[in-house]
Amino acid sequence: MADTLLDDVGGLLRETADQVVLPLFRKLDDADISEKAPGDLVTVADRRAEEMISTALRRLRPGSVVVGEEAVADDPALLEHLRGSGDVWLVDPVDGTSNFAAGRRPFALMVALLTDGEPAAAWILDPLAGTLAVARAGEGTWLDGRPVRTDEGTTELHALRGVAMSHFLPPASRARVEAGGGRLGELLPGQHCAGREYLDVLTGDQQFVLFWRTLPWDHAPGSLLVRAAGGVARRFDGNDYRPADDGHGLLVAASEQVWADVREALLDGS
Repeated sequence: MADTLLDDVGGLLRETADQVVLPLFRKLDDADISEKAPGDLVTVADRRAEEMISTALRRLRPGSVVVGEEAVADDPALLEHLRGSGDVWLVDPVDGTSNFAAGRRPFALMVALLTDGEPAAAWILDPLAGTLAVARAGEGTWLDGRPVRTDEGTTELHALRGVAMSHFLPPASRARVEAGGGRLGELLPGQHCAGREYLDVLTGDQQFVLFWRTLPWDHAPGSLLVRAAGGVARRFDGNDYRPADDGHGLLVAASEQVWADVREALLDGS
């Protein structure tokens, strides 16, 4: 029997977007939006989408565990499953909630499958653009059904464009990033949606993105998508990003050369 996992989960995300998320876009009432923590929003769309996705994923892999962003807000102990064995799903039901709540784009639906703690498959859907990226570790990445590689574009430093999410950086690192940005082609403002940033690395719209906060549901899907397409996702010290690791700082790049050049330009001395 053919393994249809990539198609099954991709279809689930499209169905969830169509049935739960998009019908609520720009139609939320004040009562539909709340704060999990100061400045950290959650909407009824996040909760309903996570419930729908989580229920379906458990059916797809009986015995698997789902670690959803909203479930973790209620029970942080769920994060311990990331260090365990077996199949664990990471779910971000609406990535870019602040955009969604304000009626802005972009936002995304994201899922990653970990097997024995290692990323095995990943999905990111931008429902407004209709863009779906899927990957399986060791096999490659597909963007809207077509194989994609990230390491085939420019590597000239002056031509590189990308995002540095400097708001959360420590002051010394922020100053270094801002000063080093002039060496690159263009330092873009962030889109407040990690999923869209990863998609833009896959499409070649940007060659890198730098993050400080590295919550697993925000970065496990995208980091696998980029790696499986030939790119790099590493901590500032050069260690590969792992979803279960605590810590801050992540530089994602289209290739080894881009990662090294951007690291030197923006983080040398950090």
